[in-house]
Amino acid sequence: MIAYLSAEIGLYSELHTYSGGLGVLAGDHLKSAADEGLDIAAVTLLYREGYGRQHLDDEGNQTETYPDLDPNKHLEDTGLELSIPLDGSKLKSKIWRTVIHGQGGHEVPVYFLDTRHTSNNERHISLSDRLYAGGDEMRVRQEYLLGVGGIRALKILGHWPLKGLHLNEGHCSMAALEMMRQGWSREEVSSRTLFTTHTPVAAGHDRFEWDLVESVVEDLIGSDEKKAASDGGQCSMSHLGIGMAGNVNAVSILNAEVASGMFPEADISPITNGVHHPTWISPTMSRLYDEELRGWRLDGDVLLEAGTLSETGLERARSESRAVLRELVRSMTGVNLDGNRLTIGFARRFATYKRASLVFRDIPRLNEIGSGQIQFVFSGKAHPKDEGGKALIKEIFDASNRLEDIPVVFLEDYSMSTGLAMTSGVDVWLNTPVRPMEASGTSGMKAVMNGVPNLSILDGWWPEACNHGVNGWGIGNKEDSRDDDRDANALYDLLENEVLPAWKSSRDRWLSMMRSAIVAGSAFTGQRMIREYENIYETFGM
Repeated sequence: MIAYLSAEIGLYSELHTYSGGLGVLAGDHLKSAADEGLDIAAVTLLYREGYGRQHLDDEGNQTETYPDLDPNKHLEDTGLELSIPLDGSKLKSKIWRTVIHGQGGHEVPVYFLDTRHTSNNERHISLSDRLYAGGDEMRVRQEYLLGVGGIRALKILGHWPLKGLHLNEGHCSMAALEMMRQGWSREEVSSRTLFTTHTPVAAGHDRFEWDLVESVVEDLIGSDEKKAASDGGQCSMSHLGIGMAGNVNAVSILNAEVASGMFPEADISPITNGVHHPTWISPTMSRLYDEELRGWRLDGDVLLEAGTLSETGLERARSESRAVLRELVRSMTGVNLDGNRLTIGFARRFATYKRASLVFRDIPRLNEIGSGQIQFVFSGKAHPKDEGGKALIKEIFDASNRLEDIPVVFLEDYSMSTGLAMTSGVDVWLNTPVRPMEASGTSGMKAVMNGVPNLSILDGWWPEACNHGVNGWGIGNKEDSRDDDRDANALYDLLENEVLPAWKSSRDRWLSMMRSAIVAGSAFTGQRMIREYENIYETFGM
């Protein structure tokens, strides 16, 4: 059995144990593993209060509430409990379970550790309540629970002995230390552990003061491991995981180059992310593929044949997907979008480097280009403590009031279901990160699989897929320095001179772009991704 540990796993909207791309990618990884018939068991924490439900007022001010999740509605209580030493007492955790059923019937279990246990003290009982919440005192204990508790839970559950360990980011690096305590040698940990790094952003790599870490883990970490984890006088959880793992990958070719600069001591190879295509292709497009691309669910390579899709079938399916999004917008905001306009979508976690408001940098020029012709649909959450991300949402609301006949709607409380409606229901998918800060960008992959061209900075996965003017457009010339004016002007030039003319040109031109987008998506399925990971899994223990 391969143990897959991740701080967040997103399986569907109502089970709100995820914040964004990392968690949803983890869910897609496990769904794809189930389809492939791999023996994997996953562990994460049960965040009963999740990442926070987003509320927006009329000016775009974000606030959050934390409705409590009832695990009985989503998960099975295994009846088993975990007990690990912490803070001079015992931390108890319930173990909940769900099962992912693959296309061929194979099952992948996912376990959720829950510290809402009557035996826990007040300090510990709420430890797993919220995702990425609290300060370092809480975070390091959550990571101790995930890493140490995750391994011990798998042993209690009978998934033992383990063949290998897959650490999804540094949050779960303590699992490698626990495997040494369970009997693996340092060499076995190296040969049987894969570490995946997802982000060039410093905030994605947790660092803690050594006094705090050692007070929690006590004698778990040895001198050699402490040396590997030390960076700038602190304990870097990513350095720990990478130092322990003999296999390290990043999530796109460009991301591997960036990560190699961040962790020069490691040999980092790329496995570009992919998305679970049966999950992320809309019902309307799925019906079309069922009719005209037989076998696509079991074999994502069948999407390569999208050039054969009929004009009437493709137009009908895309029209229905667009109508679903317009109805969602109407029900959530009261705004009736125009079915004849070019609808541009942008939805992701609101972090400052993603530059959600870049398209509004020059309002007069945008008005000149798009008045009466385009409309925007936005969605996404800022971290509750990220004031910069929250300010971006306010900028979008403010810009919407200064545009002339260019509707802008913002869908509150972004979720997986909203993401599916948007990536399949818009006409163009916009992405404007500061290159090379976007490690991958899976929402754009979901869009192309639904026949939606990308309009994106050449960052993350897009340099591997972009055929400019054929399946979408690349903004700029791969510049790595931040220049918002330069990138905004490049975006406006494309909108004015290429995107809108293509939209308004012949029917055949846009149909060709949609087909080409789908063909591009065939290379970015979770099926392709999991097979690349499987090549590494097969080396474990050899």
